[in-house]
Amino acid sequence: QVQLVESGGGSVQAGGSLRLSCAASGRTSSSFTMGWFRQAPGKGRHFVAAISWSGGSTYYADSVKGRFTISRDNAKNTVYLQMNSLKPEDTAVYYCAADRVVTGSEMMNPYEYDYWGQGTQVTVSS
Repeated sequence: QVQLVESGGGSVQAGGSLRLSCAASGRTSSSFTMGWFRQAPGKGRHFVAAISWSGGSTYYADSVKGRFTISRDNAKNTVYLQMNSLKPEDTAVYYCAADRVVTGSEMMNPYEYDYWGQGTQVTVSS
């Protein structure tokens, strides 16, 4: 089992920044692909960003490219999502996810992930 705990959410004005963290614990969590997804009220869960276990591969949703950066520190079993130039449409609950085997473009598919955190709310006001 892998346990994931997100933190760093909050309220910010448009144009501001937040950094989300996801602390992982459990079996060999540093070898897992990690992803961030978000879900706005009344909408489905959508891909935001993902990073391979080595950090060598990253994927981003088109809507966040150039504004968000995903990174990981395997020594701390933590993945980060730096969010800059935030927009009201970024408002959502952000979820961290982990999976041992997902690779390539499948990293953008939420159904490929076995482990999920509880989510952290991000609210961006105009």
